[in-house]
Order: sequence, then C-alpha cells, then structure tokens
Amino acid sequence: MAQKPSIPKGTRDFSPIEMARRNYIFDTIKSVFRLFGYQQIETPAMENLSTLMGKYGEEGDKLLFKILNSGDFLKNVDDAEITERNLVRLTNKMCEKGLRYDLTVPFARFVVQNRNQIQMPFKRYQIQPVWRADRPQKGRYREFYQCDADVVGSDSLWNEIELLSMIDMVFDRLNVRVAIKINNRKILSGIAEIIGEADKIVDITVAIDKIDKIGIDSVNDELRSKGLSDDAIERLRPLLEMSGSNAEKIETLSQLLASSEVGLKGVEELRTVVCGIDSLGHKCDVEIDVSLARGLNYYTGTIIEVKSLDVQIGSITGGGRYDNLTGVFGMPGLSGVGISFGADRIYDVLNQLELYPESISESVKVLFVNFGEREAAASAGIVKLLREHGVSAELYPDCAKMKKQMGYADSESIPYVAIIGESEIEEGTINLKDMVNGTQEKLSAEALVEKIKNA
Repeated sequence: MAQKPSIPKGTRDFSPIEMARRNYIFDTIKSVFRLFGYQQIETPAMENLSTLMGKYGEEGDKLLFKILNSGDFLKNVDDAEITERNLVRLTNKMCEKGLRYDLTVPFARFVVQNRNQIQMPFKRYQIQPVWRADRPQKGRYREFYQCDADVVGSDSLWNEIELLSMIDMVFDRLNVRVAIKINNRKILSGIAEIIGEADKIVDITVAIDKIDKIGIDSVNDELRSKGLSDDAIERLRPLLEMSGSNAEKIETLSQLLASSEVGLKGVEELRTVVCGIDSLGHKCDVEIDVSLARGLNYYTGTIIEVKSLDVQIGSITGGGRYDNLTGVFGMPGLSGVGISFGADRIYDVLNQLELYPESISESVKVLFVNFGEREAAASAGIVKLLREHGVSAELYPDCAKMKKQMGYADSESIPYVAIIGESEIEEGTINLKDMVNGTQEKLSAEALVEKIKNA
C-alpha cells in the first residue's frame, strides 16, 4: 500500500481561496512600499553559509537549514570524524550553502556586491520565503514569507519615522488594530553599562527579549545562569518594569542613564523618532518598551516590533537599525534601517478576525455555459472580448448538463453566468444571469462588457 503523501512539519499548502487572501495581504503591503518610494529586488533562496553564519547570534545559527553538498558530501570527512560526531565540524565539511534565515542579511550581501550600480540612499523592498529550523507551533513556521523594506546609505532618523508611518498605513488598510513597540539598542547598552555588566550585553538582550513569553522571574533565572550578579539583576528590574506615557518614560530614562554616554544617545534618538511619528499622526498605538531587544546581534539603534491587539500571537512585524551589517562583507560604515512584515502571522490574524473583503474570493466574474461546439465557439469569442477589456471570464470546457455547469459557477462564487444558445446566436445577444439575485437580461456584447466592468 502506497504511503500517504504529506508535507514537512512547519510548512503549509495553500488553496486558491487561501492564495487569494494571501495575495490581498501582499498587494496591500506592496502598494504602501511603492507609495514610500521603495523598489523591488529578489535574492536566491540559498546563500553561502559563510554569508549567513555569525549574523544572527548563536541561537540564530542553530536555526539555519544547511544544504548538503552535491554528490559525495562525505568525501572530505574521514571515519574518525564521523565517529567523533562533532556536528559543527561535520557540517562545515559537508555543507557550503544554507537556506536564507531572513531577507536582511542577503540584502546586505546584495548591496556590497552591487555597490557600484546602486544610488545611495537605496530603498528596496523584497517579498520572498525564508526558512528556520525552529520548533513549529501556532504562529511559528519553518517556511514563511517576509515582506521587507530597507533603506541603506542614510543616517537620518527620518528613515525610522517613515518606516513607522509605513507600518501604521499598512495595518490601517488591513483594518488590524496593532501596537507598535519601539526601543533603542544604545539604551540597552547603556543599561548594561550602568548595572556593571557591559560585557554581557548580548546575554542580557537575548534574555530580556523573552520577557513577554516566560515572565521576568524566568528571565532573571536565565541572567543568573549567564553570570549576572543578583545586584545587577535587581538594578535591571525597575528599568524593565517602567510604566507611564512615552514622554514620562523618556524622562525617566534620561535620569537613570545620566552616567552613560551611549545610553543618553539612545534616549535622544528615541525621543526624535517618537516626536517625529507623533508629528505626522498615527492610528496605531506607539509605545516605548525598554524590554524590547529583538535578540539579533546586528541591531545598533532603533528597534521596532508590532503586536496585534485582538489576537494572541507573536510579533507580526519587526525591524530596526543595523549600522554595521555590511561591514562583515567588506563595506564598513554603511548605515541601514528596515522592517519586516510577517505575512504568515498577519494572514492568521486576518483569518481569525475575518477581515477580508467579500470580493476577495472572486477569481472569475462571468462563466459562459457550454451547449455544444457551435455555441461554445460563439461564447469563446465573447470571453476573449471580455478578457481584452480586463474582465476575468471563463467558458465551461465540457458540454455537460446545465445543472452541473450552474453548480460549478455557484461553488466557485462566480457572480454571473452567460448563456449563448441557438436563439442568442441568431439575435446576436447574450442572456446574462445574476447568480446573487437570480435576475436575467439579454444584452449585446458591448453592453455585457460595460455591465460586468462596472459591476
């Protein structure tokens, strides 16, 4: 008995209706990207491991999907190394490539490789799948799409302000209520400095980034396991539990970080960004969250994360500034900032809240019934005319019973059915049935085109 086919855990198939919904999300995001002057690029699904490794921190490196070398991937491995089972060494010898973990690092590689053809500042958007060897759970997949917008070659904080405005516009158009949380990596560095643990900034950010998931007590336990003293942990707690308005938080941070030059620089950057987005106006909540770390090592300034207010799910958009990312590819000093919309999580949010337009499932506007060769040929000519005018139309391919053809139109939510029989051919008309209200009318080809175009 043949084994029942399946797909890997953490991946999904998408039906036509699901793809229509996903394309609604992609098209909405794309339209906003273009309004803000971003241009589209694409990069390969796989990158050299040398491009990917070391860019996401130790935890991120573990989640990279590695691709075995073609042919005899064990040719550079001896029996002793296999017996030793040193997975890092074996992977280095058997794998030269990996699936991309995100779109930001490949973008940095793209910028460096194409530096002579790119006009700075360079604003790009990219919508492609990424892969992570993570444990699948609700809202977390091994294969998922990201919708990224980045600008490189400019230090201006207006880039951050515009990205926040872009996020606000996208979710307003999708009718999703969200909170935009922001922080600054320099503030986190300042905090690590004033509690006397500046050398443990990575451990601190990785730990506190989990505060929403595991709570502050578990975060403190993790910090102790990384060697932080109880005194440092206690000095950290009030910063993580800070409350009040954004203005009050900025004032509190200014006082608490008064002895840290880098921390105060982060506070001023945060103040500029918050005041900037407030001056433009926004419909989403914008909230300073000092516990926000987004444990990726390459962020150096503003950090952004977006949460849905009506659905319990992880971050649905995130990003930040990464001034030194291209330096690892031989192009130091190039500033960049970007955001990434998590299309799959946004899709789940819209599904739960049923926020799709009613017309989203309409793939075909009108179906022509097939009564036989002569009638089908006449119908095909009108179908071609409709398509030339931008109207999606379809001729049922088989001369089947009327009930079957009408059932097909109903199951596919096709709003109109066109009938061309012998009498319609002689009259030069089309009998059009409205599948919603059941009315019928005879129209010329030109009148049919106008009616369906304007429907």
